[in-house]
Amino acid sequence: MGREKAHALLLEELIEKSGGCAVVDGGFATQLEKHGASITDPLWSALCLIKDPDLIERVHLEYLEAGADILVTSSYQATLPGFQSRGLSIEEAESLLEKSVKIAVEARDTFWAAKKSSSGHNYNRALVAASIGSYGAYLADGSEYSGNYGQNVTLEILKDFHRRKLQVLVEAGPDLLAFETIPNKLEAQACLELLDEQNVEIPSWICFSSVDGENAPSGEGFRECLDIINKSNKVSAVGINCAPPHFILNLIQRFKELTDKAIVVYPNSGEIWDGTAKRWLPSKCFDDEKFVQLSLKWRDAGAKLIGGCCRTTPSTVRLISKALNAEKCVSTIRQIA
Repeated sequence: MGREKAHALLLEELIEKSGGCAVVDGGFATQLEKHGASITDPLWSALCLIKDPDLIERVHLEYLEAGADILVTSSYQATLPGFQSRGLSIEEAESLLEKSVKIAVEARDTFWAAKKSSSGHNYNRALVAASIGSYGAYLADGSEYSGNYGQNVTLEILKDFHRRKLQVLVEAGPDLLAFETIPNKLEAQACLELLDEQNVEIPSWICFSSVDGENAPSGEGFRECLDIINKSNKVSAVGINCAPPHFILNLIQRFKELTDKAIVVYPNSGEIWDGTAKRWLPSKCFDDEKFVQLSLKWRDAGAKLIGGCCRTTPSTVRLISKALNAEKCVSTIRQIA
């Protein structure tokens, strides 16, 4: 078996062990903020890689304890130009990217070493997904929710922006790559071409955002976005992150018509981020119980990976994990009967 196939099987096996639907962790910056971290900086949660890496490990462990099967690293907003703008050298910036993976891997290994020897637990050995945020996330102007990068941002510019970060993260040894809040077809194409050009062997997922529940933020239809992804064997899953929960069921049903790849969804709480004012706007916010009720519908509609994004917490993930495990037990009992 080739290494690429072996890596891809890790995700398939995790989904199978999880009863057909694995749990992704929740809002990372949200939990950092609950512990007192400031996330108003343009580096957002990545600032903690510089100032408080121990807090990053603490949050990873909280999500593992809550039942997350997949940890997403703290590298979403961590970019080489972003770190360099703070006066760091390229070597220091690359070291911080690597650290984001190492912290997550060490948290996973520590947690699993403590759990695997004890009987009666319902945990799986979690996988670590290295987060690669969109170009808009780096701009910190909210354009990951508009897809409006301007006419001067070309395919090559996007590839140049992502290339070295991709290389450093892969070399750091995650189990997966998570391309997040991709707002348009052009950036999805850039990610796909880089995966091929760099001959990346670990599986990836690509998640789009959506502001209308029907299309990518750019206004492009998901059919044209998924058509290019379906041609890639480097991408194991595709889906939506950081969109309101009430969009998700319809989008899963739409994606099921457009792709055979696993579907991953981790929406936000329903609040809306104002990228200019750097604050959450009041909106219809779903509490944890409602979020969990919806997550079961998402699972039944065909989602294979479910978690939370901004403004969700370990309590959200804990309830999702418990609900999915309870459903798994019922299904097993029915099969035996």
